[in-house]
Amino acid sequence: MRARVRRTLDAVSEIEIRVVRFDAPVAQRLIRDALADLGARYGGTGDDTPVDAAEFEPPDGAFLVAYLAGEPVGCGGWRSHGADTAELKRMYTAPAARGRGVARTLLAAVERSARDHGRKRVVLECGDKQPEAIAMYTSAGYERIPNFGFYKDAEGCVSFGRTL
Repeated sequence: MRARVRRTLDAVSEIEIRVVRFDAPVAQRLIRDALADLGARYGGTGDDTPVDAAEFEPPDGAFLVAYLAGEPVGCGGWRSHGADTAELKRMYTAPAARGRGVARTLLAAVERSARDHGRKRVVLECGDKQPEAIAMYTSAGYERIPNFGFYKDAEGCVSFGRTL
């Protein structure tokens, strides 16, 4: 058990989070991978939510990329959803990097960025075919909230929120 904990801690210490522009090539590549993953789960494009790169520019948003051993392996960002709320968008971890603490580290960095820009709450939409994401969000303190946004009335949409 001790060796496993050490490996996990070592992996987390290798994770670097960088703020990038939403339209940066590294971000766009990870977003394409995220949408392909969602498309495989749900069909279609994966997510038709209207998203504008400008929404992820400070102070109204931010986009972050996670690097593991120097390689980009995950992304996530937030955009304003009202005066004091951030909406989490495009959260993704590459399959080869899953189970290594990338998503949790990235989520904490996104939350910290939103809090640093005056947001008091984070909300997100997720689909019911993403059990690993739902498990992570609930274990991070997110609770079910009424559905909102683009998929508000879609079957299988589950929404979560958390006070920062």
